[in-house]
This record gives sequence, C-alpha cells and structure tokens, in this order.
Amino acid sequence: MNAPETTLPEREPTLRVAAMPSDANYTGDIFGGWLMGQVDIAGSIPAVHRAKGRVATIAVNSFVFKQPLFVGDIVSFYTQIVKTGTTSVTVDVEVFVQRDPANPTCHKVTEAQLTYVAVGEDRRPRKLPD
Repeated sequence: MNAPETTLPEREPTLRVAAMPSDANYTGDIFGGWLMGQVDIAGSIPAVHRAKGRVATIAVNSFVFKQPLFVGDIVSFYTQIVKTGTTSVTVDVEVFVQRDPANPTCHKVTEAQLTYVAVGEDRRPRKLPD
C-alpha cells in the first residue's frame, strides 16, 4: 500500500518519535496500539496546557489508520484544539512519517480526534480555567 507523498505542516510538531523494533511485530510493521498510545500522549499535551493541569482521556471520537508505519520511520504528531466545553477539550491529531533517508519521503498515516476532561487532584472533573 503506497501512501501519496506529502510534506509536513508548516508548524512545529507537538511530538516527534522514531519507530523502533520493539514497537513492531515480526514483519516490521508498527503495532496499531503503539501508535494509538503515542496519539493519546500528543493529544494530551495541548489539553494539559489548556486545562492548566491534569486531564484524563474520555473519548476517542475517531481514529483512522491511513497507511502502515515501519521500523525506522520518524513519526511526527501535529495537534490542534478544535473545541472546548465546560470541563472538556477536544483535540485533532494528524500523524505524518518521514522515511528512507537515502530517498526521503513524507506520508500522512493517521488522523484522530480525542476528547479529554480536566480533572482535579481527586480525579473528578473540574471546570476549565478562563
């Protein structure tokens, strides 16, 4: 499955990691669960900043695997807050990979949207600060 080539967005990624052999199955394909965890980490970063404190993931609204990831891919996560509620923050996450340093290519591999809720020290929902 060949992904159409693209370029990285013109802004800094929220998170960037290298896909390692320990993140893959025996054929070198990166586990979907590993990618889902990384998306959750990336999405939580702007949510924590907006909430000015602890958040908890309450929903994965959508998650689309567009293309596979491979060992050695440089994986970049770009996030954007798309909605805030009284206690919640909804974040879009786009995932791109850069691969093959000898013949560099860039591909969009995943799109997701997650919702986080601000929580207090008691881990109960709290109102977002102004």
